[in-house]
Amino acid sequence: MKEYIIIDGYNVINAWSDLKKLSEENLEAARNILIDRMAEYHSYTGAEVIIVFDAYRVKGAKIKKDRINDVEIVFTKKNQTADSYIEIKVESLAKDKRNIVKVVTSDLAEQQVILGSGGIRVLPKELKFQYEQMKTKIEKKVEKSTNNRMNLGDRINTEVLEILEKWRREDG
Repeated sequence: MKEYIIIDGYNVINAWSDLKKLSEENLEAARNILIDRMAEYHSYTGAEVIIVFDAYRVKGAKIKKDRINDVEIVFTKKNQTADSYIEIKVESLAKDKRNIVKVVTSDLAEQQVILGSGGIRVLPKELKFQYEQMKTKIEKKVEKSTNNRMNLGDRINTEVLEILEKWRREDG
């Protein structure tokens, strides 16, 4: 079974307050942060992540696909919305009943089309919650492993430790 998570990129950027604020000053930076976060999400969950950005208003734009840190990035072609690209992709992936296809969007009409195509809708705030939970789990695991480190003195008996300490003082 393979899990896919398809993200309406600008929809998520506009739904996450930190990214929305950043996008007002620097849209490319907001896109890059979303991509980085979803690369972490992919590494943690193993889900195939596809982020789709609208380019339908860009003159002469052709569909552009890229892979950054194991995340597929798609800029739609001229006159194609992210929604229409996502709908086609969901239909294609959902044909294989072994696939789990999740779509992150807050667009109600899009959610209904996704559900009708066999996909699972995820709201941007749900994805943010999952991402934040994931980060917390990773931080706790790192903290725990850091706290569980033992030094040499914790692993050898006191007599040997005293002999080593005596040698250290004699050489010093």
